[in-house]
Amino acid sequence: MSRLLHRRWNRGVLLGLVQAGLLLSLGGQLLLDRALRPRGWIRTEPVDPFLPIRGRYVNLRLLVPAPAGAGDRSGAPVVLRSEAGQVRADLAGPGIPRSQRLAAWAPQGQGARPDRLWRLAPGVAFFIPPDVDDPSRRPPGEQLWVEVTLPAEGPPRPIRLGVRKDEGPILPLDLR
Repeated sequence: MSRLLHRRWNRGVLLGLVQAGLLLSLGGQLLLDRALRPRGWIRTEPVDPFLPIRGRYVNLRLLVPAPAGAGDRSGAPVVLRSEAGQVRADLAGPGIPRSQRLAAWAPQGQGARPDRLWRLAPGVAFFIPPDVDDPSRRPPGEQLWVEVTLPAEGPPRPIRLGVRKDEGPILPLDLR
């Protein structure tokens, strides 16, 4: 009987080590991306579904300037790049893998004018500490921005939030 318990205990420890290894490899990959991949600030449009079970996060729609040469191609796939500390979108060419493309749309009624912002899909979730006020509720004249890492594949990964007043600099928020 003792031998059977010992064998089960060994299997349990092995399973725990495998799970810990998976978790550490994911965390390591995220830290490596943050250190090596391009990053930049991107304007956001907070969306609060007002669900009591939603947890402590802010759902953010990401907004980018309309890509050059987009014309009326709202909904066209785009590829993101970092330029001068801000995220920009380019139309995805035929040689760009599907895993690197994101969908972007001009908001309703705005058309595809080059001075307009396009919404990226999907949005991102930014988790906030339980004792911090909701940072997405800004006074008039302030815009909420998020600094993101641009991974090789998939949507941007949020790092921190910032606020921009009028056309001034983006000031990071201290949410700790």
